[in-house]
Amino acid sequence: MLNRPALGSLRSVKVTVQRVQVAEGSQAEAGSDQDFGAIQKVLVVDDSRLQRRILVASLKKWGFEVFEADNGDAAIEMCATDPPDLVLSDWVMPGMSGLEFCHAFRALESDQYSYFILLTSKSEKQEVARGLDAGADDFLIKPLEADELRARISAGARILDMQRELSEKNRMIESALEDLRVAHDAIDKDLIQARKIQESLVPELTRDFGKSRVSMLLKPCGHIGGDLVGMFSPGVNRLGFYSIDVSGHGITSAMMTARLGGYLSSNHFDQNVAMEKRFDKFYALLPPEQVAEMLNCRLMADAGVEEYFTMVYAIVDLRNGHLKMVQAGHPHPLVLRHDGSAEFLGEGGLPIGLLPDVSFQRTETYLQPGDKLMLYSDGFTECRLASGGLLEEEGLQEMARDCIPGRSGTEFLDDMFWRLTQAMEPGSGMDDDVSAVFFEYNGT
Repeated sequence: MLNRPALGSLRSVKVTVQRVQVAEGSQAEAGSDQDFGAIQKVLVVDDSRLQRRILVASLKKWGFEVFEADNGDAAIEMCATDPPDLVLSDWVMPGMSGLEFCHAFRALESDQYSYFILLTSKSEKQEVARGLDAGADDFLIKPLEADELRARISAGARILDMQRELSEKNRMIESALEDLRVAHDAIDKDLIQARKIQESLVPELTRDFGKSRVSMLLKPCGHIGGDLVGMFSPGVNRLGFYSIDVSGHGITSAMMTARLGGYLSSNHFDQNVAMEKRFDKFYALLPPEQVAEMLNCRLMADAGVEEYFTMVYAIVDLRNGHLKMVQAGHPHPLVLRHDGSAEFLGEGGLPIGLLPDVSFQRTETYLQPGDKLMLYSDGFTECRLASGGLLEEEGLQEMARDCIPGRSGTEFLDDMFWRLTQAMEPGSGMDDDVSAVFFEYNGT
Protein backbone atom coordinates (compact mmCIF):
# COMPACT_ATOMS: atom_id res chain seq x y z
CA MET A 1 0.00 0.00 0.00
CA LEU A 2 1.05 3.56 -0.64
CA ASN A 3 1.80 5.68 2.39
CA ARG A 4 -0.75 8.47 2.88
CA PRO A 5 0.75 11.97 3.10
CA ALA A 6 0.51 13.73 6.40
CA LEU A 7 -2.54 15.95 6.87
CA GLY A 8 -0.43 19.04 7.70
CA SER A 9 1.59 18.59 4.52
CA LEU A 10 -1.55 18.37 2.36
CA ARG A 11 -3.01 21.47 3.94
CA SER A 12 0.24 23.38 3.31
CA VAL A 13 0.23 22.37 -0.33
CA LYS A 14 -3.46 23.31 -0.75
CA VAL A 15 -2.91 26.73 0.79
CA THR A 16 0.12 27.31 -1.42
CA VAL A 17 -1.83 26.31 -4.53
CA GLN A 18 -4.70 28.59 -3.63
CA ARG A 19 -2.51 31.60 -2.87
CA VAL A 20 -0.42 31.18 -5.99
CA GLN A 21 -3.51 30.74 -8.18
CA VAL A 22 -5.19 33.85 -6.78
CA ALA A 23 -2.05 35.94 -7.25
CA GLU A 24 -1.49 34.60 -10.76
CA GLY A 25 -5.07 35.37 -11.77
CA SER A 26 -4.63 39.06 -11.06
CA GLN A 27 -0.97 39.46 -12.13
CA ALA A 28 -0.39 37.01 -14.97
CA GLU A 29 -0.32 39.67 -17.66
CA ALA A 30 1.87 42.09 -15.66
CA GLY A 31 4.18 39.29 -14.58
CA SER A 32 5.07 38.27 -18.10
CA ASP A 33 6.28 41.79 -18.82
CA GLN A 34 8.32 42.26 -15.64
CA ASP A 35 12.06 42.54 -16.05
CA PHE A 36 13.95 40.57 -13.41
CA GLY A 37 17.32 41.83 -14.58
CA ALA A 38 20.18 39.45 -13.87
CA ILE A 39 17.93 36.55 -12.91
CA GLN A 40 17.14 34.47 -15.98
CA LYS A 41 17.77 30.85 -14.96
CA VAL A 42 16.13 29.46 -11.82
CA LEU A 43 16.76 26.10 -10.17
CA VAL A 44 13.99 24.66 -7.96
CA VAL A 45 15.11 21.96 -5.51
CA ASP A 46 12.43 20.11 -3.57
CA ASP A 47 11.70 16.47 -2.87
CA SER A 48 7.96 17.18 -3.22
CA ARG A 49 6.93 16.84 -6.85
CA LEU A 50 3.74 18.80 -6.24
CA GLN A 51 5.61 21.72 -4.63
CA ARG A 52 8.01 21.78 -7.57
CA ARG A 53 5.18 21.81 -10.10
CA ILE A 54 3.50 24.73 -8.37
CA LEU A 55 6.73 26.78 -8.21
CA VAL A 56 7.83 25.85 -11.72
CA ALA A 57 4.46 26.82 -13.20
CA SER A 58 4.56 30.22 -11.56
CA LEU A 59 8.18 30.89 -12.46
CA LYS A 60 7.66 29.99 -16.10
CA LYS A 61 4.66 32.31 -16.34
CA TRP A 62 6.91 35.09 -15.01
CA GLY A 63 9.33 34.44 -17.87
CA PHE A 64 12.10 32.44 -16.18
CA GLU A 65 14.00 29.49 -17.60
CA VAL A 66 13.39 26.87 -14.90
CA PHE A 67 15.24 23.66 -13.97
CA GLU A 68 14.21 21.08 -11.37
CA ALA A 69 15.98 18.71 -8.98
CA ASP A 70 14.38 16.45 -6.39
CA ASN A 71 17.43 16.23 -4.10
CA GLY A 72 20.60 18.08 -3.20
CA ASP A 73 23.03 15.67 -4.88
CA ALA A 74 21.33 16.02 -8.26
CA ALA A 75 21.14 19.77 -7.82
CA ILE A 76 24.88 20.04 -7.13
CA GLU A 77 25.68 18.12 -10.31
CA MET A 78 23.52 20.51 -12.33
CA CYS A 79 25.03 23.61 -10.70
CA ALA A 80 28.58 22.39 -11.30
CA THR A 81 28.07 22.39 -15.08
CA ASP A 82 25.52 25.18 -15.50
CA PRO A 83 25.10 27.45 -12.46
CA PRO A 84 21.71 29.17 -12.20
CA ASP A 85 21.08 32.81 -11.36
CA LEU A 86 18.64 31.91 -8.59
CA VAL A 87 18.18 28.82 -6.42
CA LEU A 88 14.92 28.07 -4.60
CA SER A 89 15.61 25.15 -2.27
CA ASP A 90 13.52 23.43 0.36
CA TRP A 91 15.22 23.16 3.75
CA VAL A 92 13.94 19.71 4.80
CA MET A 93 14.80 17.01 2.25
CA PRO A 94 15.89 13.38 2.57
CA GLY A 95 19.60 12.78 2.15
CA MET A 96 21.31 16.15 1.68
CA SER A 97 19.29 18.81 3.46
CA GLY A 98 18.75 22.28 2.02
CA LEU A 99 21.27 23.65 4.52
CA GLU A 100 23.91 21.12 3.42
CA PHE A 101 23.10 21.77 -0.22
CA CYS A 102 23.60 25.49 0.36
CA HIS A 103 27.04 24.79 1.92
CA ALA A 104 28.03 22.62 -1.05
CA PHE A 105 26.64 25.13 -3.56
CA ARG A 106 28.70 27.99 -2.13
CA ALA A 107 31.79 25.78 -2.25
CA LEU A 108 31.54 25.44 -6.05
CA GLU A 109 33.93 27.51 -8.14
CA SER A 110 32.04 30.00 -10.26
CA ASP A 111 32.73 33.26 -12.06
CA GLN A 112 29.40 34.71 -11.05
CA TYR A 113 27.37 34.99 -7.88
CA SER A 114 23.99 33.25 -7.61
CA TYR A 115 21.14 34.25 -5.30
CA PHE A 116 19.98 31.52 -2.89
CA ILE A 117 16.56 31.43 -1.18
CA LEU A 118 15.73 28.75 1.37
CA LEU A 119 12.11 27.60 1.60
CA THR A 120 11.27 26.56 5.14
CA SER A 121 8.59 26.34 7.77
CA LYS A 122 11.16 27.32 10.39
CA SER A 123 11.02 30.90 11.57
CA GLU A 124 13.15 30.74 14.72
CA LYS A 125 16.03 33.20 14.83
CA GLN A 126 18.55 30.45 15.49
CA GLU A 127 17.47 28.58 12.37
CA VAL A 128 17.59 31.74 10.27
CA ALA A 129 21.12 32.40 11.57
CA ARG A 130 22.17 28.87 10.60
CA GLY A 131 20.87 29.43 7.09
CA LEU A 132 22.71 32.71 6.71
CA ASP A 133 25.92 31.11 7.96
CA ALA A 134 25.48 28.39 5.34
CA GLY A 135 25.38 31.00 2.57
CA ALA A 136 21.69 31.63 2.03
CA ASP A 137 20.67 35.13 0.94
CA ASP A 138 16.99 35.06 1.89
CA PHE A 139 14.20 32.94 3.37
CA LEU A 140 10.60 32.25 2.48
CA ILE A 141 8.28 30.77 5.05
CA LYS A 142 5.87 28.09 3.86
CA PRO A 143 3.11 28.23 2.78
CA LEU A 144 4.32 30.52 -0.02
CA GLU A 145 2.48 33.55 -1.34
CA ALA A 146 3.04 34.52 -4.97
CA ASP A 147 3.28 38.25 -4.24
CA GLU A 148 5.96 37.72 -1.63
CA LEU A 149 7.86 35.28 -3.86
CA ARG A 150 7.87 37.78 -6.72
CA ALA A 151 8.99 40.57 -4.36
CA ARG A 152 11.84 38.48 -2.95
CA ILE A 153 12.99 37.50 -6.45
CA SER A 154 12.86 41.16 -7.52
CA ALA A 155 14.97 42.10 -4.48
CA GLY A 156 17.46 39.38 -5.35
CA ALA A 157 17.55 40.58 -8.96
CA ARG A 158 18.45 44.10 -7.83
CA ILE A 159 21.25 42.74 -5.68
CA LEU A 160 22.57 40.55 -8.49
CA ASP A 161 22.36 43.47 -10.94
CA MET A 162 24.47 45.62 -8.63
CA GLN A 163 26.89 42.78 -7.91
CA ARG A 164 27.41 41.95 -11.57
CA GLU A 165 27.70 45.60 -12.51
CA LEU A 166 30.35 45.94 -9.82
CA SER A 167 32.08 42.78 -11.07
CA GLU A 168 32.09 44.15 -14.61
CA LYS A 169 33.55 47.43 -13.41
CA ASN A 170 36.16 45.50 -11.46
CA ARG A 171 37.05 43.56 -14.59
CA MET A 172 37.36 46.83 -16.49
CA ILE A 173 39.58 48.22 -13.75
CA GLU A 174 41.71 45.08 -13.75
CA SER A 175 42.02 45.29 -17.53
CA ALA A 176 42.98 48.96 -17.31
CA LEU A 177 45.50 48.17 -14.57
CA GLU A 178 46.98 45.44 -16.72
CA ASP A 179 47.27 47.88 -19.62
CA LEU A 180 48.91 50.36 -17.27
CA ARG A 181 51.29 47.67 -16.02
CA VAL A 182 52.32 46.83 -19.58
CA ALA A 183 52.79 50.53 -20.35
CA HIS A 184 54.69 51.03 -17.09
CA ASP A 185 56.98 48.10 -17.87
CA ALA A 186 57.69 49.56 -21.30
CA ILE A 187 58.39 52.99 -19.82
CA ASP A 188 60.50 51.44 -17.09
CA LYS A 189 62.51 49.56 -19.70
CA ASP A 190 63.02 52.78 -21.66
CA LEU A 191 64.06 54.64 -18.52
CA ILE A 192 66.61 51.97 -17.65
CA GLN A 193 68.08 52.34 -21.12
CA ALA A 194 67.94 56.13 -20.77
CA ARG A 195 69.88 55.85 -17.52
CA LYS A 196 72.60 53.88 -19.28
CA ILE A 197 72.78 56.60 -21.93
CA GLN A 198 72.94 59.28 -19.24
CA GLU A 199 75.66 57.39 -17.39
CA SER A 200 77.64 57.29 -20.63
CA LEU A 201 77.86 61.08 -20.42
CA VAL A 202 80.15 60.51 -17.42
CA PRO A 203 82.35 57.70 -18.71
CA GLU A 204 84.86 57.88 -15.84
CA LEU A 205 84.27 58.94 -12.26
CA THR A 206 87.88 59.65 -11.40
CA ARG A 207 90.97 60.67 -13.34
CA ASP A 208 94.47 61.77 -12.43
CA PHE A 209 96.06 64.83 -14.00
CA GLY A 210 99.70 64.64 -12.98
CA LYS A 211 99.70 64.69 -9.19
CA SER A 212 96.19 66.17 -9.04
CA ARG A 213 92.91 64.31 -9.32
CA VAL A 214 89.28 64.94 -10.25
CA SER A 215 86.57 62.63 -8.83
CA MET A 216 82.83 62.79 -9.48
CA LEU A 217 79.58 61.62 -7.91
CA LEU A 218 76.23 61.35 -9.72
CA LYS A 219 73.20 59.94 -7.88
CA PRO A 220 69.80 60.60 -9.53
CA CYS A 221 66.74 60.38 -7.27
CA GLY A 222 64.95 58.29 -9.95
CA HIS A 223 65.95 56.24 -12.98
CA ILE A 224 67.27 59.40 -14.59
CA GLY A 225 67.99 62.87 -13.26
CA GLY A 226 68.73 66.45 -14.08
CA ASP A 227 72.23 66.69 -12.61
CA LEU A 228 75.38 66.48 -14.72
CA VAL A 229 79.08 66.55 -13.86
CA GLY A 230 82.06 66.40 -16.16
CA MET A 231 85.72 67.18 -16.79
CA PHE A 232 88.02 67.65 -19.78
CA SER A 233 91.63 68.54 -20.45
CA PRO A 234 92.76 69.84 -23.85
CA GLY A 235 96.42 69.60 -22.91
CA VAL A 236 99.00 69.17 -20.19
CA ASN A 237 98.43 71.33 -17.08
CA ARG A 238 95.09 72.62 -18.42
CA LEU A 239 91.93 71.31 -16.85
CA GLY A 240 88.21 72.18 -16.83
CA PHE A 241 85.41 70.67 -14.76
CA TYR A 242 81.78 71.54 -14.03
CA SER A 243 78.68 70.76 -11.96
CA ILE A 244 75.23 71.36 -13.50
CA ASP A 245 71.70 71.09 -12.09
CA VAL A 246 68.80 71.36 -14.59
CA SER A 247 65.45 72.64 -13.31
CA GLY A 248 62.82 70.00 -12.65
CA HIS A 249 63.17 66.24 -12.67
CA GLY A 250 62.58 63.29 -14.94
CA ILE A 251 62.74 62.84 -18.68
CA THR A 252 62.74 66.52 -19.71
CA SER A 253 65.60 67.36 -17.38
CA ALA A 254 67.52 64.27 -18.45
CA MET A 255 67.16 65.27 -22.12
CA MET A 256 68.59 68.67 -21.24
CA THR A 257 71.59 67.07 -19.51
CA ALA A 258 72.22 64.99 -22.64
CA ARG A 259 72.22 68.17 -24.69
CA LEU A 260 74.57 69.93 -22.28
CA GLY A 261 76.83 66.89 -22.25
CA GLY A 262 77.28 67.42 -25.98
CA TYR A 263 78.04 71.12 -25.51
CA LEU A 264 80.73 70.25 -22.95
CA SER A 265 82.02 67.03 -24.49
CA SER A 266 85.14 65.49 -23.01
CA ASN A 267 85.79 63.44 -26.16
CA HIS A 268 84.94 65.75 -29.08
CA PHE A 269 86.76 69.01 -28.50
CA ASP A 270 85.51 70.47 -31.79
CA GLN A 271 81.95 70.35 -30.35
CA ASN A 272 82.90 71.64 -26.90
CA VAL A 273 81.79 75.28 -26.52
CA ALA A 274 84.26 75.74 -23.67
CA MET A 275 87.22 75.32 -26.05
CA GLU A 276 88.67 77.18 -28.98
CA LYS A 277 91.07 75.79 -31.56
CA ARG A 278 94.10 77.95 -32.14
CA PHE A 279 96.65 77.90 -34.97
CA ASP A 280 95.06 74.62 -36.14
CA LYS A 281 97.31 72.92 -33.61
CA PHE A 282 95.79 72.86 -30.14
CA TYR A 283 92.66 73.70 -28.16
CA ALA A 284 92.55 76.43 -25.54
CA LEU A 285 90.09 76.78 -22.66
CA LEU A 286 87.87 79.83 -22.95
CA PRO A 287 87.22 82.06 -19.91
CA PRO A 288 84.48 80.52 -17.72
CA GLU A 289 82.23 83.60 -17.85
CA GLN A 290 82.34 83.54 -21.65
CA VAL A 291 81.28 79.89 -21.65
CA ALA A 292 78.31 80.71 -19.40
CA GLU A 293 77.22 83.54 -21.70
CA MET A 294 77.45 81.31 -24.78
CA LEU A 295 75.33 78.62 -23.11
CA ASN A 296 72.81 81.24 -22.04
CA CYS A 297 72.52 82.57 -25.61
CA ARG A 298 71.99 79.07 -27.01
CA LEU A 299 69.30 78.23 -24.47
CA MET A 300 67.46 81.53 -24.90
CA ALA A 301 67.46 81.06 -28.69
CA ASP A 302 65.30 77.93 -28.35
CA ALA A 303 61.75 79.22 -27.96
CA GLY A 304 60.30 75.83 -27.04
CA VAL A 305 62.68 75.20 -24.14
CA GLU A 306 61.39 76.35 -20.77
CA GLU A 307 64.05 74.67 -18.64
CA TYR A 308 67.04 76.49 -17.18
CA PHE A 309 70.01 75.24 -15.21
CA THR A 310 72.49 76.28 -12.57
CA MET A 311 76.19 75.69 -13.03
CA VAL A 312 79.66 76.09 -11.62
CA TYR A 313 82.34 75.80 -14.27
CA ALA A 314 86.01 76.09 -13.33
CA ILE A 315 89.32 75.93 -15.13
CA VAL A 316 92.67 75.54 -13.39
CA ASP A 317 96.28 75.90 -14.38
CA LEU A 318 97.95 72.92 -12.75
CA ARG A 319 101.36 74.60 -12.85
CA ASN A 320 100.47 77.24 -10.28
CA GLY A 321 96.99 76.36 -8.95
CA HIS A 322 95.37 79.40 -10.53
CA LEU A 323 91.62 78.72 -10.49
CA LYS A 324 89.07 80.68 -12.52
CA MET A 325 85.39 79.88 -12.22
CA VAL A 326 81.89 81.13 -12.94
CA GLN A 327 78.94 80.58 -10.63
CA ALA A 328 75.53 80.71 -12.28
CA GLY A 329 72.93 80.22 -9.57
CA HIS A 330 74.66 77.07 -8.32
CA PRO A 331 75.59 76.46 -4.64
CA HIS A 332 78.87 78.05 -3.54
CA PRO A 333 81.87 75.73 -4.09
CA LEU A 334 83.67 74.67 -0.92
CA VAL A 335 87.45 75.02 -0.62
CA LEU A 336 89.14 72.85 2.01
CA ARG A 337 92.60 74.30 2.57
CA HIS A 338 95.60 72.16 3.46
CA ASP A 339 95.96 74.07 6.75
CA GLY A 340 92.49 72.96 7.93
CA SER A 341 90.62 76.14 7.08
CA ALA A 342 87.61 76.21 4.75
CA GLU A 343 85.77 78.79 2.71
CA PHE A 344 82.97 79.11 0.17
CA LEU A 345 83.67 80.74 -3.19
CA GLY A 346 81.56 82.79 -5.60
CA GLU A 347 79.01 85.57 -5.67
CA GLY A 348 75.94 83.56 -6.70
CA GLY A 349 74.80 84.79 -10.10
CA LEU A 350 71.72 84.03 -12.20
CA PRO A 351 70.89 80.60 -13.63
CA ILE A 352 71.55 79.98 -17.30
CA GLY A 353 68.56 80.13 -19.65
CA LEU A 354 66.43 82.28 -17.36
CA LEU A 355 66.98 85.76 -18.85
CA PRO A 356 68.54 87.02 -22.10
CA ASP A 357 71.68 89.17 -22.32
CA VAL A 358 72.99 88.24 -18.88
CA SER A 359 76.59 88.93 -17.89
CA PHE A 360 78.36 86.48 -15.61
CA GLN A 361 81.15 87.30 -13.19
CA ARG A 362 84.42 85.45 -12.87
CA THR A 363 85.77 84.37 -9.49
CA GLU A 364 89.49 83.67 -9.08
CA THR A 365 91.65 82.13 -6.40
CA TYR A 366 94.90 80.23 -6.04
CA LEU A 367 95.05 76.69 -4.73
CA GLN A 368 98.05 75.46 -2.82
CA PRO A 369 99.30 71.85 -2.93
CA GLY A 370 97.04 69.87 -0.61
CA ASP A 371 94.02 72.12 -1.13
CA LYS A 372 90.72 70.54 -2.21
CA LEU A 373 87.71 72.00 -4.01
CA MET A 374 84.19 70.54 -3.96
CA LEU A 375 81.46 71.50 -6.43
CA TYR A 376 78.05 70.11 -5.45
CA SER A 377 74.34 70.36 -6.30
CA ASP A 378 71.66 71.53 -3.89
CA GLY A 379 70.72 67.89 -3.40
CA PHE A 380 73.30 68.08 -0.61
CA THR A 381 72.52 71.39 1.06
CA GLU A 382 68.72 71.15 0.69
CA CYS A 383 68.50 67.57 1.93
CA ARG A 384 65.87 67.29 4.68
CA LEU A 385 67.37 65.80 7.82
CA ALA A 386 65.81 63.62 10.50
CA SER A 387 65.89 66.66 12.80
CA GLY A 388 63.47 68.42 10.45
CA GLY A 389 65.92 71.02 9.14
CA LEU A 390 68.12 71.14 6.05
CA LEU A 391 71.80 70.26 5.82
CA GLU A 392 72.73 73.72 4.43
CA GLU A 393 76.28 74.98 3.88
CA GLU A 394 77.36 74.73 7.52
CA GLY A 395 76.30 71.08 7.71
CA LEU A 396 78.03 70.32 4.41
CA GLN A 397 81.29 71.90 5.63
CA GLU A 398 81.17 69.95 8.88
CA MET A 399 80.40 66.70 7.02
CA ALA A 400 83.28 67.30 4.58
CA ARG A 401 85.74 67.92 7.43
CA ASP A 402 84.67 64.65 9.07
CA CYS A 403 85.21 62.75 5.80
CA ILE A 404 88.56 64.26 4.82
CA PRO A 405 90.91 62.43 7.22
CA GLY A 406 92.21 59.28 5.53
CA ARG A 407 89.95 59.59 2.48
CA SER A 408 90.40 60.97 -1.01
CA GLY A 409 88.87 60.79 -4.46
CA THR A 410 85.75 58.70 -4.93
CA GLU A 411 86.16 57.25 -1.45
CA PHE A 412 85.63 60.74 -0.01
CA LEU A 413 82.54 61.35 -2.17
CA ASP A 414 81.05 57.94 -1.40
CA ASP A 415 81.51 58.60 2.31
CA MET A 416 79.86 62.01 1.93
CA PHE A 417 76.87 60.45 0.17
CA TRP A 418 76.58 57.67 2.76
CA ARG A 419 76.60 60.16 5.62
CA LEU A 420 73.96 62.20 3.80
CA THR A 421 71.63 59.21 3.46
CA GLN A 422 72.12 58.34 7.12
CA ALA A 423 71.20 61.89 8.15
CA MET A 424 68.03 61.97 5.98
CA GLU A 425 64.57 61.93 7.47
CA PRO A 426 63.68 58.22 7.90
CA GLY A 427 61.56 56.88 5.06
CA SER A 428 61.72 60.11 3.07
CA GLY A 429 64.13 58.89 0.40
CA MET A 430 65.93 61.21 -1.98
CA ASP A 431 63.83 64.20 -3.02
CA ASP A 432 66.46 65.55 -5.40
CA ASP A 433 69.43 64.41 -7.44
CA VAL A 434 72.78 64.48 -5.65
CA SER A 435 76.00 65.20 -7.53
CA ALA A 436 79.47 66.53 -6.83
CA VAL A 437 82.93 67.16 -8.32
CA PHE A 438 85.94 66.84 -5.99
CA PHE A 439 89.23 68.35 -7.14
CA GLU A 440 92.43 67.60 -5.24
CA TYR A 441 95.31 69.87 -6.15
CA ASN A 442 98.81 68.59 -5.43
CA GLY A 443 100.98 70.87 -7.54
CA THR A 444 102.98 70.01 -10.66
